[in-house]
This record gives sequence, C-alpha cells and structure tokens, in this order.
Amino acid sequence: MGILNDANDQIPLLHTQNSESSLIRTGNVWTAVAHIITGVIGSGVLSLAWSMAQLGWIAGPLAMLSFALVTLISTFLLCNCYRSPDPEYGLHRNRSYLEAVHNNLGKKNAMVCSLFLQVGLFGADIAYTITSAISLRAIQNSYCYPIEGKLANCQYGDASFILMFGVVQLFLSQLPDFDNIQWLSILAAVMSFSYSFIGLGLGFVKVIGDGYIKGSITGISAFTAADKVWSISQALGDIAFAYPYSLILIEIQDTLKSPPPENQTMKKASTIATVITTFLYLSCGGFGYAAFGDDTPGNLLTGFESYGPRWLINFANACIVLHLVGGYQVYSQPLFANVEKWFAEEFPDSGFMKENYTIRLPLLPVFTLNPLRLCFRTAYVVSTTGIAIIFPYFNQILGLLGALNFWPLTIYFPVEMYLRQSQIEAWTAKWFMLRIFSIICLFVTLFALFGSIHGLISEKLG
Repeated sequence: MGILNDANDQIPLLHTQNSESSLIRTGNVWTAVAHIITGVIGSGVLSLAWSMAQLGWIAGPLAMLSFALVTLISTFLLCNCYRSPDPEYGLHRNRSYLEAVHNNLGKKNAMVCSLFLQVGLFGADIAYTITSAISLRAIQNSYCYPIEGKLANCQYGDASFILMFGVVQLFLSQLPDFDNIQWLSILAAVMSFSYSFIGLGLGFVKVIGDGYIKGSITGISAFTAADKVWSISQALGDIAFAYPYSLILIEIQDTLKSPPPENQTMKKASTIATVITTFLYLSCGGFGYAAFGDDTPGNLLTGFESYGPRWLINFANACIVLHLVGGYQVYSQPLFANVEKWFAEEFPDSGFMKENYTIRLPLLPVFTLNPLRLCFRTAYVVSTTGIAIIFPYFNQILGLLGALNFWPLTIYFPVEMYLRQSQIEAWTAKWFMLRIFSIICLFVTLFALFGSIHGLISEKLG
C-alpha cells in the first residue's frame, strides 16, 4: 500500500515484527516533504472555512497555528522512535507506527493502539461515504436547476447517493489485493490537490469580485452562549481531523537514506511540510470565510454552486468522489486483512474460511470469491453505509473522528514512546513539560469530542 494519500486516508502497514530489508533507501528531505504534503492534504480541507467561521478572524488562525505547532512537536518526538535503542544509530528499525508502539511500550499498549486504528479506519469510511454523497448531490443539483428551473424540486435526499456509493464499495471490496494497486495512491494525490486548489481559487476570485472581506472577529453569532461553545468545539474537532500525519510518519521515514540520521532528515522535512500545509490551510479557510461570512457552508465547494463555473465545480466534486472511492478501500483493506487473518487463525480447519470459488463473468477477468470475504466485507460496507444514512452530517462526523483519534494517536503514544526510549526520569523538567503537554491536548480533545457528539445528537433530533 502506497504512502501517497490523504492524511486521514492512509493507515500504515501494521507490521508487528521488525526485519531489516535489503531495499535501498534513497529518500531525502524533499521526497519526504512531498510524501507528507500529499498525505496531509485531503477531504478535511473542505471543512476549514466552516471552522474558521465558527471561531472568527482571530481565534480561527490561532487555532490552526496551534494545531500545526502541536502536530510538529509530536512528530519530532515520533521521529526519534524509528530506530532503537539509539534514535540516530540504533540497529533496530520500527517500520510502522504500530510496530514502534509494540516494541517501545509492549503488547498491551499495541493492542489498545490497534483498537484506535481500527475504529479510525471504520469511522473514516463512514466520513468518506457522507462526503462522496454530498459531492454527488451537488453534481446532480447543478444539472437539475438549469434544466428544470429555479422552482424545480432538486433537493434529492442524501440516502440515495449514500446507497449508490455503498453499492460501488460492495463490488470493489471483493477485489483481491485492491490496496496494492500502485496507481491508487497517485490518483488520490492528484484528486486531493485538484479539489483543494479549486476551492482555494474560487474563494479568492469571489472575494476579489465582491470587493470586500466578509466575516467578523468573533465568528458566526449563536442564539445562546452554550450554542457558541458547542460550535467552537466542533470546529476544533474538524481542524484536528485535517492536521495530524503521525500514522504515516514512520513509514515515510523508512524511505530515507542514511547518513545523515533519518530522524534529523525527517525533522527538517516535517518543519518544511507543516509550514507549507499550514499556509494552504489558512488560505483555504481564510478565503472561504472571507467569501461567505456567516453563510460559510460546512463543505466549502457546496457554497460555490451559485457563483462559480458549473463545469469547474462539478469537476472538483468529481475529484472528491474519485479520491474517496479509492480512499475507502485504502482504509478498509488493512482492516479486512486483520479481521480475516484472525478468523483464519482461530478456525484453521473451517471450509468457510479456506474455500475459494472461481467466478467467470462475461467481459470481466476471472476472479476468486471466498465465503468469509463475501460475508464479512459485505456486512462491513452495509454497516458503514447504514450509519452514514442515519448520521449524514459532514462537519460533525469529521469533528468526531478528529477528536477521537487526535490525542491517543498523535499525542499520547508518541509522548510515551519518547519517554520510554529516552529513559527520562519522572519529575524531571522534561518529563513534567511533556506530561503537561499531553494533559492539555487531552482536555482540548475531550472538548472537541463532546462538542461533536452534541452536534450529532442535535442534528439528529433537529
């Protein structure tokens, strides 16, 4: 599985044992920068203008800069966990995030980490289903109104588009080794850059055309102070979803040549990539908010249906759908492999697990079908599709996913691994600072998590 993909669209290979590879590593600072930027930029960028609108012109940029700084600190800690026992010259390589947790913190911590990873995989597929449905609906609406007039009934329900996406995934999920197709990562990278820059460009053009900047220092007004607090917490969750790339960092570091030590190269690359990504995020969020003000949509591209060229907006939405069709598989295939491997180990003599049936269909290549694969993967796709139909709320789902995974995977495990590997004694200045850092991030994460849960419940009841 390639590493060139969306940050929240890519989970590292889940190795649990280390082995020195004969692969010649040729990566450098700039290849690592390219991988990181490609990995981070994705569907999360579409919600940043909405997040900016909830926070306002002061708190919005400060929040993005703060998350950028926190992400950079955690990556610096994680860079030192690639080699052990010495972070620069240790002979043992940890070639994935989970392997680093397993070797530094033990099997129990690795199991907890794996649980968060699997939940993150499942949740991301739900988010992808919802996001794709929004884009498909936007494309449909763009053709409905011009043809049938402004009074036409063009408000197609989300459920039909969610089901359409689910049917496609039912088919793709049965294809063996779909995650090993190399063009998948390249396609995802091109698509994510395309719709990100189209959204940025349309926001810039609209601001120039309007001749003034919309928005306020305090952001969108709310009916009550409690409503404002909840909206701020959801916005923080959305920003958390867009930023971290801890899960792919060690895999990227494993591509770097040495000398110089990989952790030094990776720290330079992380700094450069974070600066570039933060500039792009501030630009997308800022121009989106400046273009729409209090009317900033949850998904930036949906706001341009009445302003931008129809063909360009439809192209951007099509890029989102293509990106997420592949991204769904990039997320689900590791989970499929883990579950099916567990079943095979637990029930080694079961024909249900081992039997394969050859399927020949007209005009299609021959492929094999396994009963376990058919049942489990079908149930998985049906469950993600069903949950997406019940909770089709873009910003709240992104906020929930961002908050759910931010602290444990981006903060807690990197901090604990660094403390263990560096053998930092308790109650020393460095130990105390890292603990405070982790606790503050925990409180921010809980704040965003509760706000996103509240948002989901409110949307459902409303």
